[in-house]
Amino acid sequence: MLETLVLSDDEIKGLLTMSEVMEAVEFAFREKGLGRVQMPPKIYLFFDKHYGDLRAMPSYLESIEVAAVKVVNAHPKNMERYGLPTVMAIIILVDPRSGFPLAIMSGTTITNMRTGAAGGVAAKYLARKGSKSVGIIGTGAQARMQLAALVEVFRSFDEVKAWDINEKNMKAFKEEMDAKYGHIFKVKAVRSAEEAVRGVDIVVTATPSRAPIVMDEWISAGTHFNCIGADAPGKEELDPRILKRAKIIVDDWEQAAHGGEINVPLSMGVISKRDIWAELGEIIVGKTPGRTSEDEITVFVSTGLAIQDAVTAHLAYKKALERGAGRRIRIVL
Repeated sequence: MLETLVLSDDEIKGLLTMSEVMEAVEFAFREKGLGRVQMPPKIYLFFDKHYGDLRAMPSYLESIEVAAVKVVNAHPKNMERYGLPTVMAIIILVDPRSGFPLAIMSGTTITNMRTGAAGGVAAKYLARKGSKSVGIIGTGAQARMQLAALVEVFRSFDEVKAWDINEKNMKAFKEEMDAKYGHIFKVKAVRSAEEAVRGVDIVVTATPSRAPIVMDEWISAGTHFNCIGADAPGKEELDPRILKRAKIIVDDWEQAAHGGEINVPLSMGVISKRDIWAELGEIIVGKTPGRTSEDEITVFVSTGLAIQDAVTAHLAYKKALERGAGRRIRIVL
């Protein structure tokens, strides 16, 4: 009798560590760089009157026989309206040999962790090796994950600054991060986006903004950006002038052009495809060099890839089987 494993979000939180997810996500980028994945661009339903959207994200990693489909929302006003997270998701892990649903699991923590992991992997290849300072714009769930992944790469920082338009969220972020990382650094809550990003080695932007927040004149040579928030058409967080002087690396060209940090400048003709240096997977496999000087500004455009979900869901599935987590149910047979 074939049964499908069901995993709740709480169960998944107990199964995954950031270091393991980063290893899986880097593998996924590598497989994409080698051309061994199937991953159609994500498709959207827009709930404009509810200030939200829904996305479907299928993928197949051929070399390890892993396939999955994720359905995920983004509703930035969820917490204030309904007490719900901005992002929630369900992932179906499928056996490519038969199409049987091996598992149905929450994708909320998986989405958060794999997105943070992608930022960590990008910084590993693109930020200056001796990076010692971070500026974070937006202090929601993704800010926590991005910082966790950066700590995996750089171990510690001399300075971490954070800013959010919501002072309550910023204060909560500082308190939580100080409790977690206070033995190696403290987070400084600052009064403006400018103060957060001036003079830092790495900038993380993780907001739902539809207008630039970070201005060109604030940015020093050598800065690396992880642009996380712009993940749908019309969203942008950076002054396009930053992109004009930067080496731009995307996770996936089609998705980035449609909904990543570059989507608005592309549509306005400020930049073109010729301004895009490479996909991250191409850098990881050595097809294209990454950072080539200490003074380069590098921008990683993260839109979130279905293959990241698939490998992370597969990791959770394997660990759940080992530990006897979740419950099995008959769904299709």
